[in-house]
Amino acid sequence: MTDPTDLDRLKALESRIKEVKAKAPETNHMKKDYSQAQHAWRMVTELVAGLLIGFVIGYGLDYAFGTTPVFLVIFIFLGFAAGVKTVIGSAQELQRKLLEHPSSKDGDN
Repeated sequence: MTDPTDLDRLKALESRIKEVKAKAPETNHMKKDYSQAQHAWRMVTELVAGLLIGFVIGYGLDYAFGTTPVFLVIFIFLGFAAGVKTVIGSAQELQRKLLEHPSSKDGDN
């Protein structure tokens, strides 16, 4: 069973934590940096996904037709082009968000 004095100490600790949090200055730079990193990783993931999809399709066609890696090379380039196109679209979307809300630098709004 819990002791009533333990509950009182816990409530006192919670109130002290709230006071300290209220006095602490808010740092918004972490949210901004995290958001920028999030956008960068999204773009990298889109590019790699395009390459991988092109690789899988090209390898599958080469395996099905029994050819040398002709389709593999072709579809890797097509996947790369699709990935670059997607990354450009993401960059334009981010730019549009920044232009709509010039006061926010991270583009999350």
